[in-house]
Amino acid sequence: MGEGLGRGCSLVKITKVETIRVDEFFHVLWVRIHTDNGLIGLGETWYLPRAVSSVIHEIYAPMLIGKDPMDREFLWSTMFGNVEGFGYAGAELRALSAVDTALWDLAGQAVKRPIYDMLGGRCRDRVKIYNTVGSYGEIQDNEFEQKDPVGFLQSLLDEGITIVKAYYMGPYAAASGGNFVSRKDIREALAPLAKQRKALGDQIEIAHDGGGQWQLAPAMTITQAMDEYDIFWQEEMIRPINVETHLKLAEVTKAPICAAERLITKWHFREFIERGAAEIVMPDLIWTGGITETKKIAALAETYQTPVAPHDWTGPVNVFACAHISMSCPNVMVQETNRAYYRGWYDRFIEPNIKIKDGFLLAPEGPGLGTRLKKSVLDRPDVHVETTTEAREWNWPGFIDPGQKTPHWYSPEVPAKGARPKTGAKSRSAAGRRR
Repeated sequence: MGEGLGRGCSLVKITKVETIRVDEFFHVLWVRIHTDNGLIGLGETWYLPRAVSSVIHEIYAPMLIGKDPMDREFLWSTMFGNVEGFGYAGAELRALSAVDTALWDLAGQAVKRPIYDMLGGRCRDRVKIYNTVGSYGEIQDNEFEQKDPVGFLQSLLDEGITIVKAYYMGPYAAASGGNFVSRKDIREALAPLAKQRKALGDQIEIAHDGGGQWQLAPAMTITQAMDEYDIFWQEEMIRPINVETHLKLAEVTKAPICAAERLITKWHFREFIERGAAEIVMPDLIWTGGITETKKIAALAETYQTPVAPHDWTGPVNVFACAHISMSCPNVMVQETNRAYYRGWYDRFIEPNIKIKDGFLLAPEGPGLGTRLKKSVLDRPDVHVETTTEAREWNWPGFIDPGQKTPHWYSPEVPAKGARPKTGAKSRSAAGRRR
């Protein structure tokens, strides 16, 4: 590929692609990309890690071997081109997001600069955070919120955190499949919110997440009932699958409509941004295409004077990647975090951890992402590692044609007689090492 880009020989070449998952946190997948000069780039995604790992080792990793990690745009386009013809908004884009993040980490390490410097430099050196209600270990904020809703918010204020996101209506959708909600249910669900506003007034901003559980009519009823409490935003009250319904919801709702981590790539976001259906844009970096694509989504939103609030509530590497977006994009509004996660389990896997002070996420320090996977992760008894070290081109037909005698578009190389398909990936687990 170096010659194809008119560069001659690449200065750095990718030699190995690893995927790493652990049984304890069974949604998270880490990707490490190794180069011939000893650098290791780190990426991450969340949800269905075995499916994502299969995509990486069947499609992306073999084409990355021998390539220059600095050619991120070319590599992103090539990887996307290899999957978009089959439908791409699932494991394919989660895999691409993790790989892209690792490539940016490598690029930053190679030039000894933080990623935000490579994205145009800093617009700020810290970004305001909001805390999404969550629980892990000793930090049981879900229980805290239920038992003492005012005390829970006060605990955030005591740390300098002045924005929270909660799920007041979450438990009420399942009974009707999101098709019906009574006024009685709404009053009951919003009783904690009423207490919080009465006790704390406007000391704290409160965002609401509907989890995409409601149909339009009950969503309109709910958001109108919540308007008296000055909601910071209404997020995913309905699934982001129809721009027109989002516009109808926005017409009757005082709070801005926030959408949506479920939108994948700039192509999904485009109409929501252009039509004003997403009044606050919330890309999930490790689902929507990585740092490369999130930067473009933010730039598109900027042209429509629309703020961006990067999504989190996943693994530790995502927060670092989002921090670089948050520092470098002028229209970033706030950054999502979860104190139960970054205090409860992130530092078991990465070093260093993110730095939060007085309600702000501080800019990462050091080259690349500014963090790395701990060596101890690879020694865990529940770890699973797959590696690819062999280069090969993606086989579009899905088989080797024993009768092919002429190169053509789908198979540009005539296969050798008796050639067999190659997978290229090697796997190991801690259990396998003990046998």
